[in-house]
Amino acid sequence: MILAERAARLTAEADRSSGAALIAHLKLQIEKLRRELYGTRSERTARLIDQMELELEELEATATEQAAAAEAALARTSGTSLPLRRPPARKPFPAHLPRERILIPAPELCPCCGSTKLSKLGEDITETLEVIPRSWKVIQTVRERFSCRACETITQPPAPFHVTPRGFVGPHLLATILFEKFGQHQPLNRQSERFAREGIALSVSTLADQVGACTAALAPLHALIAAHVLAAGRLHGDDTTVPILAKGRTVTGRIWTYVRDDRPFGGPDPPAALFYASRDRTGEHPEAHLRGYSGILQADAYSGYNRLYDPTRPQGAIRPALCWAHARRGFFVLADVAAKARRGKTAAVISPIALEAVRRIDQLFAIERGINGRSADDRLRVRRAESAPLVADLETWLREQRSRLSRSSAVAEPIDYLLRRWPGFTHFLEDGRICLTNNAAERSLRGFALGRKAWLFAGSGRGADRAAAMATLIVTAKLNGVDPQAWLADVLTRIAEHPAQRLHELLPWHWRSATGPLAEAA
Repeated sequence: MILAERAARLTAEADRSSGAALIAHLKLQIEKLRRELYGTRSERTARLIDQMELELEELEATATEQAAAAEAALARTSGTSLPLRRPPARKPFPAHLPRERILIPAPELCPCCGSTKLSKLGEDITETLEVIPRSWKVIQTVRERFSCRACETITQPPAPFHVTPRGFVGPHLLATILFEKFGQHQPLNRQSERFAREGIALSVSTLADQVGACTAALAPLHALIAAHVLAAGRLHGDDTTVPILAKGRTVTGRIWTYVRDDRPFGGPDPPAALFYASRDRTGEHPEAHLRGYSGILQADAYSGYNRLYDPTRPQGAIRPALCWAHARRGFFVLADVAAKARRGKTAAVISPIALEAVRRIDQLFAIERGINGRSADDRLRVRRAESAPLVADLETWLREQRSRLSRSSAVAEPIDYLLRRWPGFTHFLEDGRICLTNNAAERSLRGFALGRKAWLFAGSGRGADRAAAMATLIVTAKLNGVDPQAWLADVLTRIAEHPAQRLHELLPWHWRSATGPLAEAA
């Protein structure tokens, strides 16, 4: 009786866990569908989805574990089993995967009457996804030597190209090392340890040699991408911190990014990202990066960009376009209802001015979502008709509210941030190419923000420059829908014999169209 009661209790707990997992799954799907239909309504929505995905992961694991325990307990007491918990229907496995057919032998006799007269009615196939551990191989390239009987001259084909002089690492392995280090943020020491567990001894110094040689070999492609980015009429710019090793300590260096992405206004040119590294955040770095540039720069209100906006600049002043997401964030912190509710009595009072400011700014974002991807002229026409009156009303309302606030008011700071730079925030009403936010640059830096916790610091200034150069290649490939590892492997195979005047054919956006099925499979 005790065992039966325990089995019943485990069964009930498994049912509750299964139901909770199903509810969490459905809530997550509803929230994602709302996000697709109505766009990003607030920063809280993005955080909510991330939290729901983590919660669903834990609930699914708990439900499966409890169902297995309940089934085992029920089998011990009554000899029966629980009905299997049905997971959500999955998509079929990709058709290009090879299939290995394992045939279970059929019975020779009928289990009911013992007859041997059995005829096949059909078959049921159960598919299981499996992975084969990485296989290594050594490619032997044979170069035969011949001697001429007439002149005694010895001839032999040239040696195959290796990125490293007298190298012994193939292009696919090189691409794996580069992508793992700069794309997946796995330091070389961890890669070396994993290779050793697979029976291949590749020291960290050997891998570092390969990385340095590949960076030098790919430098011409980096130069082409840099020229393409700086030829844009509008750029997104931003930076993030990167610790760089110094004598006995680390210094807070910077990774700078400049992103060309014309897709929001229907531009035909492919997107690309350009990265630079520096040991500090002085304004001389963006001045050097954008020395020959004179278009539009979408960035935050960092004072280091100010000299780029100077009308007396020899190359011509760069037009600033500030980010409304940054301006909205200051109000959103003061108007985050959910955060205030979680903090309870210790939370500050929600600012009605901040709540109203968020509502007004969100109206601008709603208009932008409707014109994303349309031509610059169409975007400008809609903005002048719909966004311009809202912006004018917002300015009037902000100035009126600010006149009533003291300097110590918390909401005065985001209001001042917006009003002091008002011309930079309103340039989007004059040019349809300008976006409302600088999110394109922030997305390009996301890898560094997540990866620096894995590799802790760049080993030197040259190491940071190398990381910036490889990030330029990898992020640009991702922006063009190309698998960076497959692209790097193909480029490292072909770059030595590829004509210099046709080097642009190896750029990610040309490589995708030229390789066809290879790029699609990648």
